[in-house]
Amino acid sequence: MTLVIGDDGNPRCGWGSEPEPYRKYHDKEWGFGITDSNRLFEKICLEGFQAGLSWLTILRKRPAFREAFAGFDPTVVAGFDEDDVARLVADAGIVRHQGKIRSTINNARCALDTIEEHGSLASYFWPRAELDQPPPRVIPATTPAATDLARDLKGRGWTFVGPTTIYAFMQAVGLVNDHVEGCWVREDAEVGRQLAASQHR
Repeated sequence: MTLVIGDDGNPRCGWGSEPEPYRKYHDKEWGFGITDSNRLFEKICLEGFQAGLSWLTILRKRPAFREAFAGFDPTVVAGFDEDDVARLVADAGIVRHQGKIRSTINNARCALDTIEEHGSLASYFWPRAELDQPPPRVIPATTPAATDLARDLKGRGWTFVGPTTIYAFMQAVGLVNDHVEGCWVREDAEVGRQLAASQHR
Protein backbone atom coordinates (compact mmCIF):
# COMPACT_ATOMS: atom_id res chain seq x y z
CA MET A 1 0.00 0.00 0.00
CA THR A 2 1.21 3.48 -0.82
CA LEU A 3 0.34 6.92 0.45
CA VAL A 4 -1.19 9.59 -1.73
CA ILE A 5 -0.70 13.26 -0.92
CA GLY A 6 -4.00 15.06 -1.38
CA ASP A 7 -4.42 18.54 -2.76
CA ASP A 8 -4.80 19.64 0.87
CA GLY A 9 -1.30 18.34 1.60
CA ASN A 10 -2.42 15.46 3.80
CA PRO A 11 -1.06 11.94 3.18
CA ARG A 12 -3.76 9.30 2.91
CA CYS A 13 -4.20 5.64 2.12
CA GLY A 14 -4.07 5.29 -1.64
CA TRP A 15 -7.79 4.60 -2.03
CA GLY A 16 -8.90 7.47 0.22
CA SER A 17 -7.79 10.58 -1.64
CA GLU A 18 -10.25 10.90 -4.52
CA PRO A 19 -13.09 11.34 -5.28
CA GLU A 20 -14.47 13.50 -2.48
CA PRO A 21 -16.91 10.90 -1.05
CA TYR A 22 -13.98 8.52 -0.54
CA ARG A 23 -11.90 11.25 1.09
CA LYS A 24 -14.65 12.19 3.52
CA TYR A 25 -15.34 8.55 4.38
CA HIS A 26 -11.62 7.79 4.82
CA ASP A 27 -10.89 10.86 6.95
CA LYS A 28 -13.92 10.79 9.23
CA GLU A 29 -15.32 7.29 9.44
CA TRP A 30 -13.35 4.31 8.11
CA GLY A 31 -11.76 2.40 10.95
CA PHE A 32 -12.57 4.88 13.72
CA GLY A 33 -14.29 2.53 16.17
CA ILE A 34 -18.05 2.23 15.74
CA THR A 35 -20.07 0.94 18.69
CA ASP A 36 -23.67 2.02 18.05
CA SER A 37 -25.81 -1.02 17.23
CA ASN A 38 -27.71 0.69 14.41
CA ARG A 39 -24.47 1.83 12.76
CA LEU A 40 -22.87 -1.59 13.14
CA PHE A 41 -25.96 -3.14 11.58
CA GLU A 42 -25.86 -0.58 8.78
CA LYS A 43 -22.21 -1.31 8.06
CA ILE A 44 -22.61 -5.05 7.84
CA CYS A 45 -25.66 -4.68 5.60
CA LEU A 46 -24.03 -2.16 3.28
CA GLU A 47 -20.95 -4.34 2.95
CA GLY A 48 -23.30 -7.11 1.82
CA PHE A 49 -24.97 -4.81 -0.69
CA GLN A 50 -21.56 -3.75 -1.99
CA ALA A 51 -20.62 -7.26 -3.13
CA GLY A 52 -20.02 -7.05 -6.88
CA LEU A 53 -20.24 -3.25 -6.89
CA SER A 54 -17.95 -0.36 -6.04
CA TRP A 55 -18.00 1.11 -2.55
CA LEU A 56 -18.43 4.53 -4.18
CA THR A 57 -21.81 3.37 -5.49
CA ILE A 58 -22.86 2.43 -1.96
CA LEU A 59 -21.62 5.71 -0.44
CA ARG A 60 -23.58 7.72 -2.97
CA LYS A 61 -26.71 5.69 -2.30
CA ARG A 62 -26.31 5.60 1.48
CA PRO A 63 -28.80 8.40 2.24
CA ALA A 64 -31.43 6.53 0.21
CA PHE A 65 -30.51 3.26 1.93
CA ARG A 66 -30.94 4.89 5.34
CA GLU A 67 -34.35 6.22 4.39
CA ALA A 68 -35.47 2.94 2.85
CA PHE A 69 -34.32 0.84 5.82
CA ALA A 70 -35.54 3.07 8.67
CA GLY A 71 -32.07 4.27 9.60
CA PHE A 72 -30.97 0.64 9.84
CA ASP A 73 -32.76 0.23 13.14
CA PRO A 74 -32.87 -3.57 13.40
CA THR A 75 -36.00 -3.43 15.56
CA VAL A 76 -37.88 -1.76 12.71
CA VAL A 77 -36.30 -3.67 9.83
CA ALA A 78 -37.00 -7.00 11.52
CA GLY A 79 -40.70 -6.24 11.13
CA PHE A 80 -40.56 -5.65 7.37
CA ASP A 81 -42.95 -7.83 5.38
CA GLU A 82 -43.60 -8.71 1.74
CA ASP A 83 -45.06 -5.26 1.06
CA ASP A 84 -41.77 -3.78 2.25
CA VAL A 85 -39.80 -6.13 0.01
CA ALA A 86 -41.88 -5.00 -2.98
CA ARG A 87 -41.37 -1.35 -1.98
CA LEU A 88 -37.61 -1.80 -1.71
CA VAL A 89 -37.27 -3.71 -4.97
CA ALA A 90 -39.01 -0.77 -6.67
CA ASP A 91 -36.79 1.86 -4.99
CA ALA A 92 -34.36 3.19 -7.61
CA GLY A 93 -32.37 4.98 -4.91
CA ILE A 94 -30.91 1.76 -3.51
CA VAL A 95 -29.43 -1.45 -4.92
CA ARG A 96 -32.54 -3.34 -5.99
CA HIS A 97 -31.26 -6.85 -5.41
CA GLN A 98 -34.08 -8.91 -3.91
CA GLY A 99 -31.74 -11.42 -2.32
CA LYS A 100 -29.77 -8.71 -0.55
CA ILE A 101 -32.95 -6.94 0.53
CA ARG A 102 -34.33 -10.12 2.03
CA SER A 103 -30.95 -10.78 3.63
CA THR A 104 -31.08 -7.39 5.35
CA ILE A 105 -34.48 -8.18 6.84
CA ASN A 106 -33.28 -11.62 7.92
CA ASN A 107 -30.13 -10.13 9.40
CA ALA A 108 -32.15 -7.58 11.37
CA ARG A 109 -33.91 -10.47 13.10
CA CYS A 110 -30.57 -12.16 13.71
CA ALA A 111 -29.20 -8.87 15.06
CA LEU A 112 -32.02 -8.70 17.60
CA ASP A 113 -31.19 -12.23 18.74
CA THR A 114 -27.52 -11.26 19.05
CA ILE A 115 -28.41 -8.11 21.01
CA GLU A 116 -30.64 -10.13 23.33
CA GLU A 117 -27.79 -12.56 24.00
CA HIS A 118 -24.92 -10.07 24.31
CA GLY A 119 -26.62 -6.83 25.30
CA SER A 120 -25.56 -4.98 22.15
CA LEU A 121 -23.94 -5.65 18.81
CA ALA A 122 -20.83 -3.89 20.09
CA SER A 123 -20.55 -6.38 22.95
CA TYR A 124 -20.62 -9.18 20.39
CA PHE A 125 -18.22 -7.69 17.84
CA TRP A 126 -15.66 -5.74 19.85
CA PRO A 127 -14.13 -8.61 21.83
CA ARG A 128 -12.96 -9.77 18.38
CA ALA A 129 -11.00 -6.57 17.72
CA GLU A 130 -7.38 -7.04 16.71
CA LEU A 131 -5.43 -4.60 18.85
CA ASP A 132 -1.77 -3.53 18.93
CA GLN A 133 -1.37 -4.10 15.20
CA PRO A 134 1.57 -2.69 13.26
CA PRO A 135 0.63 -0.68 10.17
CA PRO A 136 -0.21 -3.06 7.31
CA ARG A 137 2.29 -3.65 4.54
CA VAL A 138 -0.22 -5.55 2.43
CA ILE A 139 -3.96 -5.43 2.99
CA PRO A 140 -5.49 -8.88 2.56
CA ALA A 141 -8.89 -9.70 1.14
CA THR A 142 -9.69 -11.58 4.32
CA THR A 143 -8.03 -13.03 7.44
CA PRO A 144 -8.49 -16.05 9.72
CA ALA A 145 -10.24 -13.78 12.23
CA ALA A 146 -12.70 -12.64 9.59
CA THR A 147 -13.27 -16.22 8.50
CA ASP A 148 -14.01 -17.22 12.10
CA LEU A 149 -16.42 -14.32 12.56
CA ALA A 150 -18.17 -15.08 9.27
CA ARG A 151 -18.56 -18.69 10.34
CA ASP A 152 -20.05 -17.67 13.68
CA LEU A 153 -22.46 -15.22 12.06
CA LYS A 154 -23.61 -17.85 9.57
CA GLY A 155 -24.15 -20.24 12.47
CA ARG A 156 -26.43 -17.60 13.97
CA GLY A 157 -28.43 -17.40 10.75
CA TRP A 158 -26.91 -14.27 9.20
CA THR A 159 -26.59 -14.22 5.40
CA PHE A 160 -24.38 -12.39 2.88
CA VAL A 161 -21.62 -12.51 5.48
CA GLY A 162 -18.76 -14.29 3.72
CA PRO A 163 -15.16 -13.84 4.92
CA THR A 164 -14.33 -11.09 2.40
CA THR A 165 -17.45 -9.11 3.27
CA ILE A 166 -16.76 -9.51 6.97
CA TYR A 167 -13.16 -8.39 6.66
CA ALA A 168 -14.34 -5.24 4.88
CA PHE A 169 -16.79 -4.75 7.75
CA MET A 170 -14.00 -5.20 10.31
CA GLN A 171 -11.93 -2.57 8.52
CA ALA A 172 -14.85 -0.17 8.27
CA VAL A 173 -15.87 -0.25 11.93
CA GLY A 174 -12.35 -0.35 13.37
CA LEU A 175 -12.04 -3.96 14.51
CA VAL A 176 -8.77 -3.74 12.61
CA ASN A 177 -6.76 -0.64 11.70
CA ASP A 178 -5.76 -0.83 8.05
CA HIS A 179 -4.78 2.80 7.66
CA VAL A 180 -1.24 2.56 6.33
CA GLU A 181 1.86 3.95 8.00
CA GLY A 182 2.08 7.70 7.48
CA CYS A 183 -1.66 8.14 6.84
CA TRP A 184 -2.62 11.34 8.61
CA VAL A 185 -5.67 9.79 10.33
CA ARG A 186 -4.17 6.45 11.38
CA GLU A 187 -3.44 7.55 14.95
CA ASP A 188 -6.85 9.20 15.41
CA ALA A 189 -8.51 6.02 14.17
CA GLU A 190 -6.40 4.00 16.59
CA VAL A 191 -7.44 6.16 19.54
CA GLY A 192 -11.10 5.73 18.62
CA ARG A 193 -10.94 1.99 18.24
CA GLN A 194 -8.90 1.47 21.40
CA LEU A 195 -11.58 3.38 23.30
CA ALA A 196 -14.33 1.31 21.72
CA ALA A 197 -12.52 -1.91 22.57
CA SER A 198 -11.96 -0.85 26.18
CA GLN A 199 -15.68 -0.29 26.62
CA HIS A 200 -16.78 -3.63 25.18
CA ARG A 201 -14.20 -6.28 26.08
